[in-house]
Amino acid sequence: MSEKLNTIIEQLKSLTLLEAAELVKEIETVFGVDTSISVASSGPVLAVAPVAEVVEEKTSFDVLLNEVPADKKIAILKIVRNVTGLGLKESKEIVDNVPKILKEGVTKEESESIKKEIEAAGGKVVIK
Repeated sequence: MSEKLNTIIEQLKSLTLLEAAELVKEIETVFGVDTSISVASSGPVLAVAPVAEVVEEKTSFDVLLNEVPADKKIAILKIVRNVTGLGLKESKEIVDNVPKILKEGVTKEESESIKKEIEAAGGKVVIK
């Protein structure tokens, strides 16, 4: 055994029961191991528990008006006004200058609803 390991073993021998318990908790936390698993005859065994990556589900979406065919502008303009609550001039500016963010920070359901409505009128939408 290396000198480094011998030193660690000697330090472990000098720990109080409370310090040893704190060390075990810290090892579990830092290295993602579970020391509660035991084998019937040989005592506690360290088992590496896989650390699951936390993947947050996206809850806020941006709706980007990506394409507006020339012959569908009026129908899409009406939808844009309805969805955004903007006036005619502001809505026309969005429709005339695609790609443009139509709405930011909306729920998944609302973004899907807007996309269906725009696509039904002939436009193209990207949800980010």
